[in-house]
Amino acid sequence: MPAYKTGTIKLPLHGGKAPAWLFSRMKKLSREILLLMASEYGAELIMEKISEPLWFQALGCVLGFDWHSSGVTTTVCGALKEASKNIEKDTGLYIAGGKGATSRKTPAEIENIQEETGNNLKGLVYASRMSAKVDSNALQDGYQLYHHCFFFTPDGNKWAVVQQGMNDSTGFARRYHWLGDRVSDFVCEPHSAICCDSKSEVLNLVAQDSLLARNTITELSKHTPKSVVNDFLLIKKSAEKQYQMPSGHDIFTTDIDKNRFEKILLKTYENKPKNFEELLAIPGVGPRTIRSLAMISELVYGVKHNITDPARFGFAHGGKDGIPYPVDRTTYDRSIEILHGIVTNAKIDRTEKITALKRLSHFYK
Repeated sequence: MPAYKTGTIKLPLHGGKAPAWLFSRMKKLSREILLLMASEYGAELIMEKISEPLWFQALGCVLGFDWHSSGVTTTVCGALKEASKNIEKDTGLYIAGGKGATSRKTPAEIENIQEETGNNLKGLVYASRMSAKVDSNALQDGYQLYHHCFFFTPDGNKWAVVQQGMNDSTGFARRYHWLGDRVSDFVCEPHSAICCDSKSEVLNLVAQDSLLARNTITELSKHTPKSVVNDFLLIKKSAEKQYQMPSGHDIFTTDIDKNRFEKILLKTYENKPKNFEELLAIPGVGPRTIRSLAMISELVYGVKHNITDPARFGFAHGGKDGIPYPVDRTTYDRSIEILHGIVTNAKIDRTEKITALKRLSHFYK
């Protein structure tokens, strides 16, 4: 997807949830949209559109949810998941995961569907876990994941991810879009889009030019724990001022538990990961381990990593008053045209249809 900026807008984290009367209607309209999209375009296109942030946001508007809050991610995904139940054979689409504790049940949900369909979906379980690990550990941008929604076909050949993280200190969110067809490497430029209204310097180990850093970190993880810990102690002793990672993501030697670090290193040493992706996949290897190894690779071995924030898109596409800026009209109109056709043909209550169409018509003005 082209890395151009069409406009951004701040999305505050709103408390509460969609009222029952609205959410029930969102589910109903979502069901018709899914059925018609699947009928006319197939499940593959549904996932392709889900991975496009402007289309996803437009869908939230069509469904009638608060257009500017980060809650559109969790609520729209929730409505889609509920709407997809019992129509999977018609749509060719399954949806797993959700918000909070539900997000952690995603692998189990995929495995249940594996038993139901008889298809081998182990690759999807891996894709779900790895996409979450990448955005938690390999891309450390200050946002803690709390929502993970996984879309996939029953044969396991197509999948997409919409997940969101929260920054407690700023009160804003960041959404990550993945499309399986575009993921040739889980740890090198895997995203179809990352949506956020602000950027900063981050620990970005999934950038193309972080390849040497990924390789060095992997090699360090295979050294004897004692040798790596000695490097760490050398840094700790010589850097009383305490080394800092990029702005906003401080890491101090005092933050690292030497005993726990050594315990994790023993596990990586025994597993001997072949590459950075395998290192990330090892249970127990979390953000502190990765940051520590990144710090050692830079300070001891002189290998730098990318610090460019990969966020590319704002969540939304501006307001009715034209603020902040106009979006790419061609992309926007293409999304609206598809949605307009879907809603026009949807077999839904007349009142809801008229309301939805009025919403769509406002976007053309």
